[in-house]
Amino acid sequence: MEITVAEALVKCLEQEQVEVIFGYPGGAILPVYDALYHSSIRHVLVRHEQGAVHAADGYARATGKVGVVMATSGPGATNLVTGIANAYMDSVPLVLFTGQVPTSQVGTDAFQEVDITGITMPVTKHNYLVKDAAQLPRIVRNAFHIASTGRPGPVLIDIPKDVAQTVIDFKYPEMVQLRGYKPTYRGHPNKIAEAARLIAASERPVIYAGGGIINSRASQELLALAETINAPVTNTFMGLSSFPGDHPLFLGMLGLHGTRAANLAVTNCDLLIALGARFDDRVTGKITEFAPNAGVIHVDIDPAEIGKNVQVHVPIVGDVKQVLQELLARLEKRNDTRWLEQIQAWKEQYPLAYRRDDGELKPQYVVEKLYEITRGDAVVATDVGQHQMWVAQYYRFKRPGSLISSGGLGTMGFGLPAAVGAQIGLPGERVILVTGDGSIQMTMQELATAVEQELPLKIIILNNYSLGMVRQLQQLYCEGRYIAVDFKFHPDFELLARAYGIRGYTLRTEKDVDDLLPGALEAPGAVLVNCLVSAAENVNPIVPAGKSISEAIDC
Repeated sequence: MEITVAEALVKCLEQEQVEVIFGYPGGAILPVYDALYHSSIRHVLVRHEQGAVHAADGYARATGKVGVVMATSGPGATNLVTGIANAYMDSVPLVLFTGQVPTSQVGTDAFQEVDITGITMPVTKHNYLVKDAAQLPRIVRNAFHIASTGRPGPVLIDIPKDVAQTVIDFKYPEMVQLRGYKPTYRGHPNKIAEAARLIAASERPVIYAGGGIINSRASQELLALAETINAPVTNTFMGLSSFPGDHPLFLGMLGLHGTRAANLAVTNCDLLIALGARFDDRVTGKITEFAPNAGVIHVDIDPAEIGKNVQVHVPIVGDVKQVLQELLARLEKRNDTRWLEQIQAWKEQYPLAYRRDDGELKPQYVVEKLYEITRGDAVVATDVGQHQMWVAQYYRFKRPGSLISSGGLGTMGFGLPAAVGAQIGLPGERVILVTGDGSIQMTMQELATAVEQELPLKIIILNNYSLGMVRQLQQLYCEGRYIAVDFKFHPDFELLARAYGIRGYTLRTEKDVDDLLPGALEAPGAVLVNCLVSAAENVNPIVPAGKSISEAIDC
């Protein structure tokens, strides 16, 4: 079948069972958009290319499918970079297609030319500049395989305009052939046996579970492990929702803004079982005092993560779901409760708490009320900042994959487009965005996308008229010298919502939250709830820079 590369690309996407593309057209990608005209694939027109990549990211996290993005050359491509880096840090499978100037103009500084493969090389799992038109089907086949296997991540394909218009004999490859790329899925049997012996001998084990549990769909195995060995579970931020938030063995999140019970448990454990987590700095605090007396079992599909930050006693490279299945077969039920009694004492001594007696609406109250209304039956997206941490602390996630947020890169502006993508991927689910007044203003043009796509998205702004997390850090580290953190002007978010054709509310008191939030969450269509919360409220506890996680303070 002789067709153009642009037409071949669309057929490749159909072969990969792509249902949705998030994109923004332009001259260099025009042949592909023309070919897409005749396809059944749904195209979602965003209002900014960064919105496209974040929406595809949210779609991928919510559905487990590969997110697909299209943009043109030059600024269209560079506007994707923040979102690509975000997906790379959080191991999200994306395939991105960018248009490029004709091959004869590559390297001439032509209009809207950038070396996007060079720019994105550090933040993609792999990328391609298509020079040989006949190789396009093979490249697309490989790209989807690379993005979705092993440790997932983004793959970019840059297509010059003349290549897109070239006629080729189209045949989609049935097999993927990639020399040197063979992810390890089965853990080494001897290492798994060694891990089982360490677990049997331990008296104070703690399970430390990260985002790899969600990527591997291993939540059932995680629950089975915890209940079999009677061990408490703590999550990284990216691992939240992988273990039921209301389970008696759950410690909450650990690290910088983790619960004191989680941080003390890790500090005092004799065995740390790390599953699909990478020991990043927001978890470990002062690295030399992180789990100082513990043996460490580390299971991860990415061998580069094992031993990178902490010494590991039993390294197991493999898919965490498969490894846990094999490990569980070697374990016997443990009934010793002495360690759990100590854990419970810490939970009672150091609960999460905040003041409610000063007459101001507290953001924690809004999040608690949100959980009370939904009982965890929702997909919750967030932006980055204080509101993100309050969601992590006070919302009890029950369903795997029900938290969609930027972890490694910490990208303000991620939340709204990501929630749009999640709602498109899960049309029958309740998707709720919790965001801040700083974050939403970075990508709030995507409200138009939500309306245009007729999405029943619910948006809650915890509005404190400031960059709250930066203000908190200036209070802690700069002796209260606040600079460039207070917003002197905001739009009226309720009126802004109405300008977009969205139902809007403004809540100022706990009574407003009690009276209006339940109805707002049940109202048809998109809804925006602007909660005017205390500007002085901090995220507590916090581990000061350079301290161990056992030295958390309130500030």
